[in-house]
Amino acid sequence: MPTPSLRGVYVPLITPFAADGSVAFDAIEALACEYLDAGAAGLVPLGTTGEAPLLDGDEKRAIVELCARIGVERDAQVIVGSGTNNTASTVEATMAYGAIEGVSHAMVVVPYYVRPSQAGIVAHVTAAADASPVPVVVYNIPIRSGRVLEAPGMLELAAHPNVVGVKQAVDGIDMATLEILAGAPRDFAVLGGDDPYLFPTVLLGGAGAICASAHVCTDRFVQMIECGLAGKVDEGRAHHEALLPVVKACFTEPNPSVFKAVLHAQGKIPTPDLRLPLLPASAASRDAALAAIEAAAG
Repeated sequence: MPTPSLRGVYVPLITPFAADGSVAFDAIEALACEYLDAGAAGLVPLGTTGEAPLLDGDEKRAIVELCARIGVERDAQVIVGSGTNNTASTVEATMAYGAIEGVSHAMVVVPYYVRPSQAGIVAHVTAAADASPVPVVVYNIPIRSGRVLEAPGMLELAAHPNVVGVKQAVDGIDMATLEILAGAPRDFAVLGGDDPYLFPTVLLGGAGAICASAHVCTDRFVQMIECGLAGKVDEGRAHHEALLPVVKACFTEPNPSVFKAVLHAQGKIPTPDLRLPLLPASAASRDAALAAIEAAAG
């Protein structure tokens, strides 16, 4: 029986900034290596958590090249966020990033703002997948895109030979998610994208997670997902319950502000800064997250 090519925990990397506002590439490399050392299966640059819409073209290219090099050196998968709400631009970016050695997959988000029909979403992803030199992962996140790709469209895309998975971030495990888990080909990877629901998603047939919260407590998130994949319900549930306060604390303000505040407090990135219109997290949110992380690690 075929198995998904995507499996385990993937970290959607933040984009740390130096004091002058430039991208802190050394910090990206250090974080990436730390997460891979902790058992992450791969990296996801240029996602929501990476503030991709707030980066310019040169910055994006440099971040992808850095992560791709790390992927080659560490034999890790690199899933690059290449989607926008413009199909032509998405195709162009997917082709460009996919041609970089070390990029294993492209992630194409459901088009935001323009609110296309279900058929339009399928056509958008299909255009990217047809042109992409690497396999495509759909990014289904209606809270940000204003549209959700329902089960029939997702299953249609799952039959495309170059669409190999989905980051399913629909704020729960709904009927459509259950239909996708049940109806997709066995080699199509459903990756949890909503951190509170990762463990049950894997128990129901998911292949892993693209998990922003794995910026902290990485090894424990990896253990939780591995328990789910192995059917170790009690052990995995213990991880899930211990990590749930971490997830809750890290999303009290717009993502990725709390993660950046925490990583800066831990001395792992040079500043806690984000780019406008995003603002840094409050001290109260930072401290609550640090306390939750300490409790989960204890």
